[in-house]
Amino acid sequence: MKLAPHLHRLGNDIVACYLVDTDDGITLIDAGLPGHWRDLRRELRSLGKSFDDIRGLVLTHGDTDHIGFAERLRKTHGVPVFVHAADAVRTREGEKFKGAIGPRRLGPTLKFLGYSLVRKNGLRPRYVGDVTEFGDGDVLDLPGSPVIVGMPGHSPGSVAVHVPLADAVFVGDALTTRHVLTGRAGPQPAPFTDDPDLALSSLDRISGLPASWVLPGHGAPWRISPAQVGDAVRSASGPGTGGSRD
Repeated sequence: MKLAPHLHRLGNDIVACYLVDTDDGITLIDAGLPGHWRDLRRELRSLGKSFDDIRGLVLTHGDTDHIGFAERLRKTHGVPVFVHAADAVRTREGEKFKGAIGPRRLGPTLKFLGYSLVRKNGLRPRYVGDVTEFGDGDVLDLPGSPVIVGMPGHSPGSVAVHVPLADAVFVGDALTTRHVLTGRAGPQPAPFTDDPDLALSSLDRISGLPASWVLPGHGAPWRISPAQVGDAVRSASGPGTGGSRD
């Protein structure tokens, strides 16, 4: 789905990943779930492009609902997969969540599990055999020149990815605009976060970025200045909205 010039979303408000289309090729941000492979193929076809046009896949973090088709893309098409060094092991081997799950409602939780495990084949995640590590502040040599902004909290290596050409900041699970376990809409802390307090403070790290889109891995695309994000999410972070890693 086209959001704006150069900017496309794969998936939906339950789980999403993104495609940045440029004259120099395509950069992907996150890889959703394994079943999003079909969404990717369909979007490429609509653009008149192919897998050969993809120059790299940048992960906002290493959780299984963000690495979905990454290994397939790497092995079958030779596309390099980039992730923060602090999440490299998580991306290659996985990691069990040990925190409190937080609030949830039966209906939205079942919808999330049904979409993730059944419709998008997330029951058996494929970890990524080889990754290229990056650090905070790096500018990647990929279409759109993605800039990495460290956003620790959801996971140690969570990042935001700023792509000025797309007028967008991709935030992964640094926040959500739709809580997958409660169904609550609007900007708020994401569930399944390792360190909720650190995640909230990390939101200030994007405040100076020029962009019109703030794009989470779960929930609707958000048209807002990054300077307003921290206050907006913190205002929704009272009892019943926290949680831990999605």
